[in-house]
Amino acid sequence: MLKRSFVNRQQTAVSLLYRPQSAALAVAGARTAESSGADGVAIEISHLPLEERSCDIFRNIITCVHLPFMFINYRKDKFLGADDEARQVHLLRAAEAGADVIDVMGDLYAPAPRELTFDTQAIERQKKLIDEIHSKGAYALMSSHATGEFIPPEDVLEMMKFQSSRGADILKVVTKVDTEEEFLESVRTLMLLHREIEKPFIYLAGGKFGRMVRYMGPKFGVAVEFAVNGYDAEGVYNQPTIHSFRQVLDHLNWEL
Repeated sequence: MLKRSFVNRQQTAVSLLYRPQSAALAVAGARTAESSGADGVAIEISHLPLEERSCDIFRNIITCVHLPFMFINYRKDKFLGADDEARQVHLLRAAEAGADVIDVMGDLYAPAPRELTFDTQAIERQKKLIDEIHSKGAYALMSSHATGEFIPPEDVLEMMKFQSSRGADILKVVTKVDTEEEFLESVRTLMLLHREIEKPFIYLAGGKFGRMVRYMGPKFGVAVEFAVNGYDAEGVYNQPTIHSFRQVLDHLNWEL
């Protein structure tokens, strides 16, 4: 069977995004997502106990379904906090275990506004990390979150070009869209990226119009959209459910 991937797809991948607190819950969430029609799984490992971040356990999680896995670990790790160096050890372990994609923060090793550093030493370290991710058979996604502000279209394009220059295979920027004017500009952003960016890209938004931006993304070339199995007390309420996203994709029948 041909290995499924987030890369080189003809259609947008609707992916589960979750933060399980154990390997057993990671497996349960992935299986639920597969049965709901997800195309992939994005797992934030920040709440997994350190003893459950071994290569064998990661491999058991990855092979529990026939879907590609993306591994993520931002600076809110329950056990490692904002230690950039320590968190990458576990992400590289996931790559070795067979993860399809590893997330690399755009300001890894040098925290910066909009999560995109221009520190030359940090950039070189990012490039070496991405080379190591590639050597283990995984793709690298570079992500920059600026969820407290709206980023103009041309700025988003420039940010993705910088991400690409560091060797990332998938480019990701998340912004905030809170007004009608920003929503119109976010549509222009999607069209600009669709025209100018050759690599797979992910453009997402939070804020009042964030969900609408996410629903429109697939028609403008967004490579991966994130969704949840359902809502709980922690709640990631700006994320649609996998079921609702599939309904939108199945019934939004218009072309560029």
